Amino acid sequence: MNEPNWDLLIVGGTILTMEPDTEPIVNGAVAVADGRIAAVGLAEDLLEHAPTGEVVNAAGCIVMPGMVNTHSHLAMTLLRGLADDLHLMDWLENHIWPAEKTHINREAVRIGTELAVAEQLLAGVTTTTDMYFFGNQVAAVLAEAGMRGVIAESLIDFATPRCATPEDMLAKQRELAEEYRKHPLITPSIAAHAPYSVCAANLVKEAELAEEFGLTMQIHLSETRWEVEKLLDEKGRTPVAYLADLGVLSERTVAAHCVHVSPDDIDLLVEFEVGVAHNPVSNLTLASGVAPVSAMLEAGVKLGLGTDGAASNNTLDLLRDMQLTALLHKGVTGDPTVLPARTMVEMATIGGARTLGLDAQIGTLAEGKSADVVCMAVEGPHATPVFDPYSHLVFAARASDVRHVLVAGKLLVGNRNLNTLDQERIESQAEAFARQLVK
Repeated sequence: MNEPNWDLLIVGGTILTMEPDTEPIVNGAVAVADGRIAAVGLAEDLLEHAPTGEVVNAAGCIVMPGMVNTHSHLAMTLLRGLADDLHLMDWLENHIWPAEKTHINREAVRIGTELAVAEQLLAGVTTTTDMYFFGNQVAAVLAEAGMRGVIAESLIDFATPRCATPEDMLAKQRELAEEYRKHPLITPSIAAHAPYSVCAANLVKEAELAEEFGLTMQIHLSETRWEVEKLLDEKGRTPVAYLADLGVLSERTVAAHCVHVSPDDIDLLVEFEVGVAHNPVSNLTLASGVAPVSAMLEAGVKLGLGTDGAASNNTLDLLRDMQLTALLHKGVTGDPTVLPARTMVEMATIGGARTLGLDAQIGTLAEGKSADVVCMAVEGPHATPVFDPYSHLVFAARASDVRHVLVAGKLLVGNRNLNTLDQERIESQAEAFARQLVK
């Protein structure tokens, strides 16, 4: 019998595969070959076969699939804290959009995206999304850093920092799709801002482009009561029903927020197999409301977690958002059993992967899947003792507990150090941008 030819072996710790009906593997190991998971099991069993490559020490860690951020605007890290304590439309129209118009360009997007990638990798996020401007620049940053991403050029019915017209935006979306359609880490996507900011004709064009290339279509949907009331007044339909009538909703749709959705809306989300990106911190920051997460899960909606941009969240810490989601919905429903810890970890991993249509590639630690792996250190007063690793991740763990991060078998974070990014340079350039912004 031939010995396996492994490139890397993650040894030790408690492994959460996130495969259905599985238990944690205490003192486990994950073998990696050609960027994919070759074996998962007990360390003593896998250590019988000496790997040919690197050994990553995960002793004292929880080893889990990399987390998936299903909704973000990466370069908005540069607008972190610029305009807090405001209603959404005031925030957008009077602060964010003017700042973007005057200060966001290709170079700013590069700096902001690098900052976002560094922050997320250090927090255990291995797959992120983006719907913003200069999508090819965003994709290039992620590819160089080695992070996985679902990247889109946003379309809206007025000029953006990159494009003068929706037609220009559609052309850029097509270019991005063609350039990255076969990339191992970057999955191009289509993005329309929202039903209230993109006309019906352009929404249909977006859906058609997504269908042509077999891509997801990202859109903000039913985020505020104002949006719902506007669509009811102008179209006689809720935003969800309006998109369904247009033929825009499908299994390719990734709907961000879905805060104000009715039972009928939820039925439509299930019928069309729409993926929903839940953004708890952003929704609370802007007082948009509390999404009916438990009702959507019970109905069978594909649901993942998102941070939104740092301008409305202030961080890209998915661990914090996971904890907030669990606590918020226990409080809102009056039921402490709602959204148990394992369910929350599923939302942050395989749930997010399923929402983005990537569950065949990532989201669990299973043979054949990409080796996107996070090792969370279980040490320090705040992390001791550990009775339940799922509960620990949701209610006790911090982003600073992340020790190692791998994407496609490549060690991007080792012992809390970024291996593919210059953190000092990135932070310096972001500070320089901020000084220009407030001149």
